[in-house]
Amino acid sequence: MEHNNVHTSELYTLQLPSKLESINQLELLIEEIADKHHVGDDVFANMMTCLNEAVMNAIVHGNQQDESKIVIVNAEVELKRIIWTITDEGEGFDYNSLPDPTAPENLEKLTGRGVFILKQLADQCIFNTRGNEIELHFKI
Repeated sequence: MEHNNVHTSELYTLQLPSKLESINQLELLIEEIADKHHVGDDVFANMMTCLNEAVMNAIVHGNQQDESKIVIVNAEVELKRIIWTITDEGEGFDYNSLPDPTAPENLEKLTGRGVFILKQLADQCIFNTRGNEIELHFKI
């Protein structure tokens, strides 16, 4: 029996302590995956931006920089896309009731753009019901 059309996915996992320096490990994984799977420059830049934002939010807002809590990063690389999942141990948040960062009263604010950026740069952005896990899809 031949299986020429069967494509399996590759899985990668990181368990990061909730400290800002953990971003270095994340960036190394993104670079490794991008190199191995010939990810284009634009998609690489979008992944780097989104994943930095999502993991920083998980560390700072989700886990409150409590180093006893971890952030789990999973990457599933398929033939034409990469699905990243970032999960923290925090209480979660209501991602549907965030202020619109493009509203005039919010344009000058220095925070509050993260989720907006994720939705703009990823091909798909899915939160779990609790709001402590996000799935980001990128076509490659």
